[in-house]
Amino acid sequence: MFSQPLEQELACEATTRPSILIVEDDASIADVLSIRLNTQGFQTTIANHGQLGLTLARTDKPQLILLDLGLPDIDGYTVCQQLADEEETAEIPVIILSGMEGPDIIRRCRAAGCRYFIRKPYDPNALLTLIRQAIDEAEAA
Repeated sequence: MFSQPLEQELACEATTRPSILIVEDDASIADVLSIRLNTQGFQTTIANHGQLGLTLARTDKPQLILLDLGLPDIDGYTVCQQLADEEETAEIPVIILSGMEGPDIIRRCRAAGCRYFIRKPYDPNALLTLIRQAIDEAEAA
């Protein structure tokens, strides 16, 4: 028996890696996060503003979305609400990563349809654990 050609093995590996959409306007944060997640076995795509994030969520159907609240075009609450309201994206888990402070941030995130919130700066190991948990819960549902 012959093994698959290397190109087929790599293509197969790429399609089996869980996909994550990072919606973050700070390029350095998005790049570091993407690199860390790629080394942990995830496939990542970056959107640097909300509208692009919505478009990529609809077309790529990632298994999870990491979403910043402070985006240049539309805020993360609006992005999250639109994702939750659309049938094609409603089941994608969203983790909001934000440095925003305030007593009602988590309440507003939940009202927008988000179940997960992590405050920046965050512990990378805690984020990785939450990502895996959220993906596993979505797949089990």
